[in-house]
Amino acid sequence: MYVLTIDQRGSSTDVDRVPELIAELARLTPAAFERSVGDELQGLVEESAEAVDIALHALRSGHWYIGIGIGAVALAPGASPREGTGTGFVAARKAVELAKSASGHVPLSVVSGSIGRTAEVPQHAREGAVACANAEAVLRLIGRLVQERTAAQWRVVDRLRPLQDAGGRHGSQKQVAEELGITEQSVSRTVLRSGWQEEWAARPAAAMLLEYAHSHIEGDR
Repeated sequence: MYVLTIDQRGSSTDVDRVPELIAELARLTPAAFERSVGDELQGLVEESAEAVDIALHALRSGHWYIGIGIGAVALAPGASPREGTGTGFVAARKAVELAKSASGHVPLSVVSGSIGRTAEVPQHAREGAVACANAEAVLRLIGRLVQERTAAQWRVVDRLRPLQDAGGRHGSQKQVAEELGITEQSVSRTVLRSGWQEEWAARPAAAMLLEYAHSHIEGDR
């Protein structure tokens, strides 16, 4: 399991955005996300690709710090994430705090629940921690593309995604151009400048690193 703790940025001078993000995530994933405390929400997901999807969606608006924790999770079936315990939850808490201190960086962190619990860290746990750091680096690179995308670029790529999810690549840009009333060349230029293809080429790498970390972290294997 991957524990995601997501905390609102600048909440003292902003509206409460937690209900809005919870509603958005409900359309994105079957995993339950709930307000944990104050302006923070938390949820658990089973698949690494799903964790990537949620993290990048939260990064899009620029309103959130994202922490991903990987470790042991104890949660009764049907229970609220707020009732969960284990090193995965501790790691997610540490991760979101690190995301807050990542000045000048994409506000996302990935933390292992194995490191720091014992004086001697097993080799597999060290490998898991390295994989977490590598996953964080890749997610921050993709996150930079996501955060720097303009409204006009999102208008195009938001229409491309469902076509991509449906397996339709050939002719997709032409279809989007027709829907938006612009030229196919315009769509092609927008896709190029938005980093859309680079994002989707890199997402599996981030998911693979999260999965590798998951398989090497003590208590989460």
